Amino acid sequence: MKPLLSKTTKPFIIYVLIILVISVPVYYFVVDAIWKHELDEHNEIVAGKTSSQLNSLKLSDQKLLETIKFWNEIQPTTNIQHLDPTDSLKDSIYIVEKPHDFLHFEDIDRFRVLSKVIYVNKKPFRFHVETNIEESQETIFFISATTVFLFILIVGGLLFLNRRLSKSVWKPFRKTLDKLKTFNLNQQTKIEFDEADVSEFDELNQSLSKLIDQNISVYKSQKEFTENASHELQTPLAILKNKLDILLQNEDLTEKQYEIAEEMNKALTRSSRINRNLLLLAKIDNSQFDNSEIIRFDELLNQSLEILQEHFEQKNITVNSEISSNVEVKGNSSLMEVLINNLILNAIRHTPSDGIINIKLTKSVFEVSNSGTEKLNEDLLFKRFSKLSTDNRGSGLGLAIIQQICKLQNWNINYRFENSLHIFSIDF
Repeated sequence: MKPLLSKTTKPFIIYVLIILVISVPVYYFVVDAIWKHELDEHNEIVAGKTSSQLNSLKLSDQKLLETIKFWNEIQPTTNIQHLDPTDSLKDSIYIVEKPHDFLHFEDIDRFRVLSKVIYVNKKPFRFHVETNIEESQETIFFISATTVFLFILIVGGLLFLNRRLSKSVWKPFRKTLDKLKTFNLNQQTKIEFDEADVSEFDELNQSLSKLIDQNISVYKSQKEFTENASHELQTPLAILKNKLDILLQNEDLTEKQYEIAEEMNKALTRSSRINRNLLLLAKIDNSQFDNSEIIRFDELLNQSLEILQEHFEQKNITVNSEISSNVEVKGNSSLMEVLINNLILNAIRHTPSDGIINIKLTKSVFEVSNSGTEKLNEDLLFKRFSKLSTDNRGSGLGLAIIQQICKLQNWNINYRFENSLHIFSIDF
């Protein structure tokens, strides 16, 4: 991702460069056109002035011819000739190139020529006047080069000033952002924002302060609710279960009554488990767990395998484990135990008798796979209370809890079905 300053500066630079690229040739052609117009106007003035001066002398025809011959000899840039019989009497402007007769640093020079009919002593003559245009091209080049230099200087200065001013203007925003990064809802500490000299940023800080206060208030209410619910619901559920256990031990119960009481006990046990899991999900969603512990994941995994050994034996499940040592993760030990147990219990619950469970742990991945017959519905896989099998012993929250723990840890959990194996993998 790019900073805001770069996103605003880049279009500006591109726009200025496009204008610069377009303006240089346009400026060149405009100056060139103006220069040529001035040269043509100059040549017109020279032709008119020459004709006027020759007429003002009131020379005889013989003297006029001698004067014109002498004029042509001493004026290298003009020439007066008798009209050719085929002359169209039209004026023309053109460019000629010819070698220098008296300069040694340039071989060829370019001239803009005006060919015009003038009348001297009421007789028409073809008058040629030429002006060197090399100097005009050099002038245009240096003007264009100067323009490019000034454009670059202006753009560079604007970019420099824009960057300096932007850093100064956005400084209060950066301070606000830095304080938000350090905010932790678990600590329930308010943020004191510095007063900004920009009204928009000051309004932003005030709005953020109100929002944070509201979040802290809501967080406290939710935390109190989960704590109260945990205490108030678990207590009557425990009393009911205890009473049912006593009732089940009564020898006076008929077989029908015993079956009813047993079904009630199972339902109550499942309700108690669902209540605990929902409260756990609520606490995870409210970020009520400290995730700063350094945990030996491999040790927790080995402990869980020992505890769950009886479950493996009941279904005659073959367990293949490949566990690396010294695998450390940062998180909460209670949540890590829940994650490991839920993932393995889920595999046990959905593995047929005499099936296989593979457990793999490395420094980058934790993977549990179990034998199965067909791929599970991935759309329902991590939804709460979704049933992927006919087994009613689960609460329907195990995989949802696993997913929430992974989100809390910024881990990725994936499911795939390969070689008749359901594979759940968690990338650390």
